[in-house]
Amino acid sequence: MKSSRNLWPVGIIVTFALFFAGTVGLVVMACTQKVDLVSADYYEQELKFQGQIDRVERTRHAATQATVAYDAATRCIIVALPAEQAGHEVSGRIELYRPSASGLDHAVKLEPDSKGVQRVDAAGMSPGLWKVRVSWTVEHQDYFLDQKMVVVAKTS
Repeated sequence: MKSSRNLWPVGIIVTFALFFAGTVGLVVMACTQKVDLVSADYYEQELKFQGQIDRVERTRHAATQATVAYDAATRCIIVALPAEQAGHEVSGRIELYRPSASGLDHAVKLEPDSKGVQRVDAAGMSPGLWKVRVSWTVEHQDYFLDQKMVVVAKTS
């Protein structure tokens, strides 16, 4: 009579080996993924968030609103500060933030003309969604504007 061998121990060992190999594979895959944070100092920025809320509220309550617009014909971004701030000394910066590719982000010094308007050349910017963040100081008061903008591809 032929004796049949019990395959249960082999099946259990193979199952555990496959589970272990799959777990190790997932850990290796997770460790090799590129994690591109929006900002390298996101924790410090989070700590300053209440000040940011105050700046946004101050901007919202200004008599006239600051605006950001994109002019497709001239391929430039037009930043207009509130009219009541036009004659005052202004210091600040314009950050152009690309949510889909952090390597394209860049900043420009805010230097508005006598009417409180600044034009930023957008000819070298990739088409798509951008966030324009304008932060400025007038008479020891900080202001902040965050607005989305779509840059369109150059038409021939």
